[in-house]
Amino acid sequence: MRRFVLTGTPGSGKTSILRGLDRLGYGVVEEAATSVIAEAQARGEDEPWTRASFVDDVVALQRRRQLDAPTGRFATVFDRSPLCTLALATFLGRPPSPALTAEVDRVTSDGTYEPRVFFIRNLGFCEPTAARRIDFAESLAFEDIHERTYRSYGFELVDIPAGGLDERVAAVAAAIG
Repeated sequence: MRRFVLTGTPGSGKTSILRGLDRLGYGVVEEAATSVIAEAQARGEDEPWTRASFVDDVVALQRRRQLDAPTGRFATVFDRSPLCTLALATFLGRPPSPALTAEVDRVTSDGTYEPRVFFIRNLGFCEPTAARRIDFAESLAFEDIHERTYRSYGFELVDIPAGGLDERVAAVAAAIG
């Protein structure tokens, strides 16, 4: 089964596009970092991304979700991959942990994901949430780190520009074929 990745800056609409693809019959896998943050905040931890084990917690959940991913009629689409987690570690100013390095090595050497990655461009703003506490300028820096990270590993970025949700879902679906 083909596995595709949606990436881009926080607040760019990846989750909304993923839900649209789900309605079309694609297998979809939600972003792991948001889940790790939500679970920690539910336990009373306000800023779990400051915890030393945060990146490794995200990597572990990504791996579990990738291995247990549903199969869609056409393909499976992931909201982020371990390369996004590598970009996150870079953004947070942390060196990649051994677990993160091993997972990036695994998915790149195994060809876990298709070599074309859907780069969901920013919408011109970034709405803060409990899990997303960066402003628009920071989100643009994070977007750049994602782009550089994927390109450095040889992935082809399929640009999905800002636009209406239906238009963006259709663009991803058409590119998957």
